[in-house]
Amino acid sequence: MNIARIVVLTIALSAGGVAAYLARGTDDKARPAEPVAQLPTVEILVAKTDIGLGQIVKPEDLQWQPWPTAAATGNVINRASNAEAIRDIAGSIVRAPFIVGEPIREQKLVKANGSGFMAAILPSGMRGISTEISPETGAGGFILPNDRVDVLLSKREKNPDSKGADLISSEIILTNIRVLAIDQAPKEKEGSNSLVGKTATLELKPEQAETLTRARQSGTIQLALRSITDVNAVASAPEEAPKRDQSVNVVRYGVANQSTAQK
Repeated sequence: MNIARIVVLTIALSAGGVAAYLARGTDDKARPAEPVAQLPTVEILVAKTDIGLGQIVKPEDLQWQPWPTAAATGNVINRASNAEAIRDIAGSIVRAPFIVGEPIREQKLVKANGSGFMAAILPSGMRGISTEISPETGAGGFILPNDRVDVLLSKREKNPDSKGADLISSEIILTNIRVLAIDQAPKEKEGSNSLVGKTATLELKPEQAETLTRARQSGTIQLALRSITDVNAVASAPEEAPKRDQSVNVVRYGVANQSTAQK
């Protein structure tokens, strides 16, 4: 056998092997994709757009959306149990804002039934009381609706010593009070981090409303803005306002002296 025949035979065998390999590869079928487990879902009512505090809910603000059944607790509105929920909720006033896609909860809504906005958003048992403010007594306009404040009372008293100057005392009469509105603005203006007004409406209990009313007649009211971290810290255990005999700041002749009354 000459060399030419050997070369031809080698090439033929190689070509046959390659053809067999390719033929085997084409016979292999693609493996089917493994089925993805489908979680059971229900349709619940969610916000289609952002809905702000005090806004009247419209049908176009709401939509039905699939939601995992395990996460659809009793607080959400289920289409299977209330198919007419959009019609029923339309016209309600929002007591707390909703963001896009957030489940609608009836606890954050209230039916006005002809009442004004402020009466609709006030929690049960609370009162809305207004007091005069200025940039000097309202933290320079940096107190915004939904902030928390302490209420201070400053008043001038006659000095027992007829020759001495009047005494000026100051005390905290209310603590951790929610601001409902500044003037007639129930929320901060878009793009503004301050709001200067002439009145602040506070959310108070009936007995706190009495305290504030008496204080307004006896001296000057000032609001002190609380830190948001301070507010969160006392949310579970609200602190009490210090009693007047615990710490009174007395100013004589323009000099402040801290005095503590004896028990």
